[in-house]
Amino acid sequence: MNTQNTTGTDVQDWRPEDERFWASTGSRIAYRNLWISVPALLCGFAVWGMWGIITVQMLNLGFPFTQAELFTLTAISGIAGATMRIPASFLVRLAGGRNTIFLTTAMLLAPAIGTGIVLQHKDWPLWAFQLMALWSGVGGGNFASSMSNISTFFPKRLQGTALGLNAGLGNFGVTTMQVVIPLVMTLSIFGALGGESMTLVKDSGWIFGKIAAGTPTFIQNAGFVCLLALIPLAFLGFFGMNNLVPISPNIGSTISAFIKILWLYGLAFLTAGVGLYLYLPAPTGLGLLN
Repeated sequence: MNTQNTTGTDVQDWRPEDERFWASTGSRIAYRNLWISVPALLCGFAVWGMWGIITVQMLNLGFPFTQAELFTLTAISGIAGATMRIPASFLVRLAGGRNTIFLTTAMLLAPAIGTGIVLQHKDWPLWAFQLMALWSGVGGGNFASSMSNISTFFPKRLQGTALGLNAGLGNFGVTTMQVVIPLVMTLSIFGALGGESMTLVKDSGWIFGKIAAGTPTFIQNAGFVCLLALIPLAFLGFFGMNNLVPISPNIGSTISAFIKILWLYGLAFLTAGVGLYLYLPAPTGLGLLN
């Protein structure tokens, strides 16, 4: 076996069903990609699911929106994630696993930073928050690309275990945010860079107890805290993962692969955005179902 075919970013020789190949080379590559994929997917679920926790805290902080308006944010995030899973299913084949996981993980930085910014401004219009919820749907789409990628690294006898680990541990992203967001809201962990605090007007709570009204709160940390994991994970994805050329034979250059990913995700983003605009009630939509 030519070791050059199984080293570097693009793996040319990939035979996971060959027991000798798997024992000597394949398992090492596969498990390295799996253990980078798991936390990346966890962060995808965390960004996707964070609006379910944020909206409740926005109510507790007295944001000037109705309960119905605020809960559209959770619905928007869910619909966007479901829509983005459609093109995400094809990304690994078209652009390579390493390219896909790196870029889609790095793309989560935008809604994380944007969410941290908009949450500092109670007076901003509802559509600014809805845009961030829509953008966070990238995290939901990542599930499809992550699962299709990991399945190609393992022999059939181990695919169920690998996919179970990837999906099961990745789904902890939602639970993680249910614990992390209420906790980091009470801490000025980013100093002056994290903006000013707001004051809870109603009691809040988390799994370990109650957060009393009057507590200084940094709700913007809900977005900013994701950066602590996303930045190193994007770095690990770029330098530690692999494209399997037998699975993705027409990747092209890294830049062309990134363009494919951005094009398909952009199309899904626009599709979800237009659909939501048509059916959301006024003043943020046309309310065609009303």
